[in-house]
Amino acid sequence: MSESVVQLHLRERVDENEAAILAIFDRLGPDPGAKLVTRAVGELAIAVTVMAAQVDRHELGSLPRSLKRMEALAAGVGMVSLALVASDAREVLLRGDATAFSAVWARLMRVAEQSLVRA
Repeated sequence: MSESVVQLHLRERVDENEAAILAIFDRLGPDPGAKLVTRAVGELAIAVTVMAAQVDRHELGSLPRSLKRMEALAAGVGMVSLALVASDAREVLLRGDATAFSAVWARLMRVAEQSLVRA
């Protein structure tokens, strides 16, 4: 009997709200709007990197605050899925559910990667 190993590649569905970005552009104009969105996406990328290092070091004390900021930034630029998963991660972390946090954290990393690549 021959056995095969199949590697599964998880791919999250990433929802975006284009109206949020359009509202920024309408309110600020094209150049300032683009600068604001670019800055927010950059801040999100840095936040993901910093939080990943904290999780790797098991330094979770400031993570709830960082996740709340990520949620707000992501929602502000229409990254709906990223905002929702950041909220979920914060909630399970505050509950002290390590198993749920590990699962939601892995999902957050997948969603963040896809969201930031698309931005």
